[in-house]
Amino acid sequence: MYELLKDLVLRVLKVPPEPLDPMGDVRELRVFRAAPGYYRYRLLGWGLIQAVAVVVGVGVAVGIVAGGAHGGAGWATLAVALAGLELGFLAFHMVFSYVTLRLNYELRWYKVTDRSLRIREGVFSVREMTMTFANIQNIDISQGPLQKLFGIADLRVQSAGGGSGGHREQPGVFDAHTAYFRGVDNAEEIRDLMLSRLRHLRDAGLGDHEDAALGSPAAPAVRPRRAEIQAGPLPAVLLAELAAEARGLRSAAEAAARAAGAGS
Repeated sequence: MYELLKDLVLRVLKVPPEPLDPMGDVRELRVFRAAPGYYRYRLLGWGLIQAVAVVVGVGVAVGIVAGGAHGGAGWATLAVALAGLELGFLAFHMVFSYVTLRLNYELRWYKVTDRSLRIREGVFSVREMTMTFANIQNIDISQGPLQKLFGIADLRVQSAGGGSGGHREQPGVFDAHTAYFRGVDNAEEIRDLMLSRLRHLRDAGLGDHEDAALGSPAAPAVRPRRAEIQAGPLPAVLLAELAAEARGLRSAAEAAARAAGAGS
């Protein structure tokens, strides 16, 4: 039954089964998924909400039937019909919300290459983002008490412009500078993998060696060089700076020529 509903939802919403690989060496590609503990963690919250909904829904249905019983046979029949509709909607909502929850878990992708990462999550509102290692500014892990019970944690990766480490996610607000590996049971492994690849890129000339020392597994944050924070990868920054200097020299030359012409 679930597989039929899943195929129907995916066809209607046109959700691809898997995102494309991010930029980088395909031989270095690592694919991570949310842990089974994340599904159980979300299922617990869903179950609590549905339990409350059932209690409220049954109470409303009983109230409708009881109220209709005092209004004669016609009102009683109408009340039973309304109560049946209310309970039917409740049952539909339970099935629909469960399918959504499970799809949200199954269609969650985290891909990491030697140069970038790509994350996709969501079903009805799909969020997919790619982040290059050259722009990564901060990596940290968060784990609440309930997450610890289920053996999962969230890994947050921030790029330049994403704010300080104290930044908090705002529900419903898309942050193009922050990526989350939600509900993973190997957050430290993923963090250490990215830090290792960051060190490799910077040792190869894409960053300062003193900054690379900050990329050890014990360091909670990774700070790229200042030029990368402002405008992205180093080659693009150099070209932009050279172009700006050329424009400045041209402006100075034109001003000097005008001044010489005015003096004569």
